[in-house]
Amino acid sequence: MDTAPSAPHGSTGTPPSSRSRRRVATAAALASAVEWYDYFVFGIAAALVLGPAFFPSDSRAAGVLASFATFAVGFLARPVGGVIAGHLGDRRGRKPMLVLALTVMGLATTAIGLLPSYDSIGLAAPVLLVVLRLVQGLAVGAQWGGAMLMATEYAPEGKRGLYGSLVQLGVPLGVMTANTVFLLAGAVTDERSFGTWGWRVPFLVGVLVLLLARYIHTHVEETPAFRAAEEKPAAAERAEEARRSPLRTILRHHLRTVLLAGGSFAVNTATFYILITGVLDYATRELEMRRTSVLTVSLLVSLTQLALIPAAAALSDRIGRLRVYAAGAVGLLLWAVPMFLLIDTASLLWLAVGTFVGSCFLSIMYGPQAALFAELFSAEMRYTGASLGYQISAILGGGLAPFLMVLLLEASGTSMAVAGYIMVLSVIALVSIWLLTRRAAATGEPDGRPKASPTQG
Repeated sequence: MDTAPSAPHGSTGTPPSSRSRRRVATAAALASAVEWYDYFVFGIAAALVLGPAFFPSDSRAAGVLASFATFAVGFLARPVGGVIAGHLGDRRGRKPMLVLALTVMGLATTAIGLLPSYDSIGLAAPVLLVVLRLVQGLAVGAQWGGAMLMATEYAPEGKRGLYGSLVQLGVPLGVMTANTVFLLAGAVTDERSFGTWGWRVPFLVGVLVLLLARYIHTHVEETPAFRAAEEKPAAAERAEEARRSPLRTILRHHLRTVLLAGGSFAVNTATFYILITGVLDYATRELEMRRTSVLTVSLLVSLTQLALIPAAAALSDRIGRLRVYAAGAVGLLLWAVPMFLLIDTASLLWLAVGTFVGSCFLSIMYGPQAALFAELFSAEMRYTGASLGYQISAILGGGLAPFLMVLLLEASGTSMAVAGYIMVLSVIALVSIWLLTRRAAATGEPDGRPKASPTQG
């Protein structure tokens, strides 16, 4: 791996106190949760109402395709957000970029909730929706690296995986909250009112993210690793490297690592968005299952991830990131076909079983992912490298997954085509993990386990 020595936790002074570490870890987890909530409400709305509201069409499938295409646009912007925030975050600090990302996301999400529909302002409605989705993509691309590094760079020795998993918990927390708010909005409105204004309520709740941004700005300090990287004496060669763009350094010397990181995680992001967005559309539109029932299943499945993600991360602290990571990828490869056979029964019970087992394998991969990506790069370029790897996987997997799912279903008439898509990405992930394992062994860090050294950042 690219594991140039990075700064110690304690900078030039004493190590952070346990209270300080807990405060930062909690703030990072909350930042991730509210950011992902804002991002996921769009995905749920895309499956349920954005098609008829912003892309009216005689074909319901065409409207869903248009709304899913808008959903995917946000993923195209995520690497741009990651690069911009990574460059500034590696030079100016992790905290300012995290605060900026939260602020931008809160404003964009609230604006979507206030946006007039196609019937009110015509073509301007879908155009503005796409623009605001792009802004959401920029914000979430900037957020993940900042929150992840705030947690992992404050982590005590030997617990980086566990601390990183607190940020990863933001995903199921965001999904649970988004599903809950949509369920509540549907419960207090009839079908017509929900399609007119009820769906907007979850977006307007997103304005609360601005309060968290303010809290982090005033109560959370910059990470010790970043401060130490700024303060330590630098030789001429190191000073020269610090002046260079972190992005340029990544692209020149560490592009292969970034691409392998993206390839290793694409199956996770694709399967995740298929389960929370694609299956929601498929189950309600094709299998004619009740919206509230499918949303409830998604909510309960996400609840189980709250225990599985930190458990997988803690295990990775003991036996290595890549071993745990590979186990999850193998599980997704083997479970793809049985999962869709169960979903196709249109039984709520078997839908729950199929998505629950698939979610378990996602959790096994997602738990150690933050720490693994952080350990691939030194502190001076960690924000840029980790963010770029993560956001590449989002484009390869997540952004197009619901859109491709609808296309595959329409073209083939069978969900086995979607299962095949997941299996192909699983093979890509396993090849990427194998190559990362070889790199780890070559640098004396078998299976991605961090060295027990005070130079770990």
